[in-house]
Amino acid sequence: MRTSEIEQSGIHLGTHGEKYGNWMSAPVFYMVGGLLALAAVLAVLSFTVFRLTALGVIFVIAAIILLVLLFWITWIRRQYAFGGGGMMERVHQAVLSHLDYDGKGKLLDVGCGSGALSIRAALTWPETKVTGIDYWGAAYGYGRAMCEKNAAGEGVGSRCTFQHGDANKLDFPDESFDAVVSNYVYHNITGADKQALLLESLRVLKKGGVFALNDDMKPRMYGDMEAFAQKLRDMGYEDVRLIDTATEAFGSRRRAAMMMLGDSRLLVGRK
Repeated sequence: MRTSEIEQSGIHLGTHGEKYGNWMSAPVFYMVGGLLALAAVLAVLSFTVFRLTALGVIFVIAAIILLVLLFWITWIRRQYAFGGGGMMERVHQAVLSHLDYDGKGKLLDVGCGSGALSIRAALTWPETKVTGIDYWGAAYGYGRAMCEKNAAGEGVGSRCTFQHGDANKLDFPDESFDAVVSNYVYHNITGADKQALLLESLRVLKKGGVFALNDDMKPRMYGDMEAFAQKLRDMGYEDVRLIDTATEAFGSRRRAAMMMLGDSRLLVGRK
C-alpha cells in the first residue's frame, strides 16, 4: 500500500453535514424529468384530444426513452454520491494515492468544484497549505462559499484557500506550488486545447514538484496522450506515467463508461 493510501485510510468526508454535490449535475436530472413529463402530457393529448394516433405513438416512444434515461441518470447520481456509492470519494483517493508528495509546502487544486479534493488533500497532509481555484459556472451549483463552509466543517478551513480562477490562464507566477492536482476538469472547458491546459497547470509547479492530473481523456479531445507524456519526459519531467483510473477507481472500463467516464486516465510525474 502506498504511503498516501495509508494516510487517507481513515478519511471520510461529509460526516458533519458538509455538501459536496454530485458530478451528475441536478440541472441535467431536472431537465430530463421535465422532458419526460412533457412527452407524457403530449402523448395523452395526442390520443384523447387531437385524435392523432401516430403522433401519440411517437410521444409514447419518446417518453419511454426519457424514462430509461432518467433511471440511468438517477443510478449514476447514486453511484457518485458521498452518501451512496461513494465513487466521487473513491476517485479522489486514487488521485492522491499516486501523488508522490511529502506534504510540505503548497498544493494547488485546479477546478476544485465543491472543495472535496482540496479538503481531502489537506486532511491527508496536515502540514500543507491548499489553494483551490474554479470558474464555478452555474451547472453544478458549486461556489466559493460552499468550499469554505465544507473546509471549515472538516476542520481544515485555516489551511484551505479558495478563489475564482480560469484553468486557461492561472493567476499565479511560474513555479508557485509544490504539488498540483486536478480531477475531471479540463474536458468541461469547451474550445480549449486540452494539452495546453495541462501545460498551463504544470507552469505553476515548482521544479521538483509533483503532479496528479485526472480526467476523461478521450482521444478526440486530448489527442495522443502517450506522445504528450513523452514530450514531458523530453522537457525534463521525471517519473511521468499515465494511469488507467477507469479500471483502478471504477473497477472496469465498462463500469466507468456506464458512468460516462470510460476514458479516465491520470497523468502523474515530477517536474
